[in-house]
Amino acid sequence: MTTITWDAKLYDDKHSFVWEKGKGVVELLAPKPGERILDLGCGTGHLTAEIAATGASVIGIDRSPEMISQARRQFPNLKFEVADARHLDFDRQFDAVFSNAVLHWIVEPELVVRSVARALVPAGRFVAEFGGKRNVSRLLDAVNRACAKFGIESALADNTWYYPSVAEYSSLLEREGLEVRDAKLFDRPTRLEDGEKGLEAWIRMFLKFALDRLPTERQQEFLREIERQARPELFTNGNWELDYRRLRIAAWKQP
Repeated sequence: MTTITWDAKLYDDKHSFVWEKGKGVVELLAPKPGERILDLGCGTGHLTAEIAATGASVIGIDRSPEMISQARRQFPNLKFEVADARHLDFDRQFDAVFSNAVLHWIVEPELVVRSVARALVPAGRFVAEFGGKRNVSRLLDAVNRACAKFGIESALADNTWYYPSVAEYSSLLEREGLEVRDAKLFDRPTRLEDGEKGLEAWIRMFLKFALDRLPTERQQEFLREIERQARPELFTNGNWELDYRRLRIAAWKQP
């Protein structure tokens, strides 16, 4: 799995679309007062707070200490813990597990699904949305062309992210005793914040490991080349719009 040190302030300042667009997943979760819910990969806690506002008892977990620190500062009355989704210590403790925009970062999905199934009570539900098959493919093609221009090997290996199809992920869930009742893969063109500077902010947030393959003095030049390669397809009306594709899924643990 790609090791990333997250900039929690940059995440909150320039990437609010991550949780704003995740509110529809909270609606699919339909949390009820008194339910015990795990927010898996909670980031800085915005959707954890949305879930808590329904009266549910929620715990937010994230592998990033930076994200958890920010979440605790912003929502001091909620419970947040640093934890790895692949190795959860919960056993039949939650009525539901929720996750938004996280699972494509974990390239051992079978470990995550196993942890989720173990954490749920019988008949508990798992509701998630994350990057699906061919997510941001046009942007990644542009990054690869920029790498070629700079004469460097692409940093985007096949195991950088996990972007499954509906069939692939459904099969994985069903092998762990989770019955899929709702699943769809859909396009979600996503306009970035900050106009002309939006793509640079996105790359510094989510692709910093690719930048770090170059000396600091060459990184700005590399960013400009990525922008040049991506502009014909992804820049319109003064804004960058990325070719997001999302997989949204809801599955129930068999009694």
